[in-house]
Amino acid sequence: MSDQTVVETIKQQIDNNAVILYMKGSPQMPQCGFSARTVQALIACGQRFAYVDILSNPEIRATLPSISDWPTFPQLFVKGELVGGCDIVTEMHEVGELEPLIKEAVGA
Repeated sequence: MSDQTVVETIKQQIDNNAVILYMKGSPQMPQCGFSARTVQALIACGQRFAYVDILSNPEIRATLPSISDWPTFPQLFVKGELVGGCDIVTEMHEVGELEPLIKEAVGA
């Protein structure tokens, strides 16, 4: 896959999903603690979300940080905007800011 194709794929994924998480593994089987904690916070919001396993998509893993300007994973995007990684998402969940953001994004 060419670099341009990877960039286009990422942009389509972000544009086509109100809530999308780029993570290691899957929500059912996260492959790192940071991804697991982020998934738990999202699941607690009670809404469906899309995800991309960056471990099985090495091109996306290599390219996304330059697009999002965020060096680490997981990365949560809501309505096309980077929300952040594990610490930010977990903190937003703890203070009650994550659930309204997610519900508004999915139109619940």
